[in-house]
Amino acid sequence: MRWIYISPHFDDAVLSCGGLIFDQAQQGTPVEIWTICAGDAPPGPLSLFAHQTHVDWGTGTAEETVALRREEDAAAAAIVGAETCHFSIPDCIYRRSPEGNPLYIESVFASLDPSEAGLNREIAAALDEELSRDDVVVCPLAVGSHMDHILVRSAVEILQRPIRYYADMPYLLNRPEALEPAVRGLVEESFPVSEEGLKAWQDGCAAYKSQLLGLFPSDEQMRADLRAYWANGQQVRLWRAG
Repeated sequence: MRWIYISPHFDDAVLSCGGLIFDQAQQGTPVEIWTICAGDAPPGPLSLFAHQTHVDWGTGTAEETVALRREEDAAAAAIVGAETCHFSIPDCIYRRSPEGNPLYIESVFASLDPSEAGLNREIAAALDEELSRDDVVVCPLAVGSHMDHILVRSAVEILQRPIRYYADMPYLLNRPEALEPAVRGLVEESFPVSEEGLKAWQDGCAAYKSQLLGLFPSDEQMRADLRAYWANGQQVRLWRAG
């Protein structure tokens, strides 16, 4: 029985569940992280929004940025003991209309463009091809309302199979009030995480060097925030249908 963590971007599953992933792997459970928005950017000039995002990340071209993020993901996955699988959908900051125009030029917290109305079904079909009957699927709640997280949750739910959900970090820390509506009607489950799991969780997050300062004020603050969250029961919470 594999545990498959569905990650919208290269860092989301480790940020949200890294300690649990580590402990599961240490116990001999096959654990994989499947990143959906891991594809190459389509050709064409970057939007000003995407370019500024690269400046914030300290990265170069789209090709260089995606390659770097894949390397960071491999390093983080090795720390927490998971295998990785990268799908071909580009990050929303790179996606384009059928005419070749950038779709999202102001924010990642926006509604999906009508031209992408069928993208969730495309993702669901790709997942269905790779999943086995006994796989445990864990996907984001989309706390924080990032469009790619909403897209991925929608795609996984199309599969109509048992799902567990994780709370998206660091959105949960920044907007704790967003959790209640996201889990309405779901049942909470608690999974213990060891001190070693917490350390691997922190180190795994630190491996995403291009992203870290956009998510936390510092490496030290990231480690403190994760420890504070973990200390409330020394666990990771997941949710499932009742």
